[in-house]
Amino acid sequence: MSDLKKQVKQQMETLISEWIASGYLHKGDLFVIGCSTSEVIGEKIGTAGTEETAIHIFEALQMLQQTTEIELVFQCCEHLNRALVMDKAVAIAHGLEIVSVIPHPEAGGSMASFAFKQIANPVVVAAVQAEAGIDIGETMIGMHLKQVAVPLRFEQKRVGNARVAAARTRPKLIGGARAHYVK
Repeated sequence: MSDLKKQVKQQMETLISEWIASGYLHKGDLFVIGCSTSEVIGEKIGTAGTEETAIHIFEALQMLQQTTEIELVFQCCEHLNRALVMDKAVAIAHGLEIVSVIPHPEAGGSMASFAFKQIANPVVVAAVQAEAGIDIGETMIGMHLKQVAVPLRFEQKRVGNARVAAARTRPKLIGGARAHYVK
């Protein structure tokens, strides 16, 4: 295994451990993943992605899914309007609009393409409103998070050469000075 692959595997394991320790993920939550495998290997987004790089990221995310019972949702690139790959049963349960496309590395991106091949009954949906997510390589997942997004500051700030951003969401605070809020 190359040094970069080992690094990505270790960094993903650390990141997953931080997510689990955060306590922010709950059974059934939609968890959106944006990932530029090009950025992970040190290249410009959209120029050199590989499904080989996606393998280690996907495996770590499966561990997160198994531990927390969240639902993984993989964002495609802008060539597919940032549509998302997920399991069909989850899409139906959430009333999401299924669209007709099969992502591949040149239109959808390597991570979404790899995920589509791994998920037992994959579909692509137009949009989601997820409870949390991770952005590896600044792919801009914000459009797929519920309001109000709260950035998380994990110690693990990179996967390979890509910067990592993480966020959870919380309900809007309404009501003003006399209101009380759930903590």
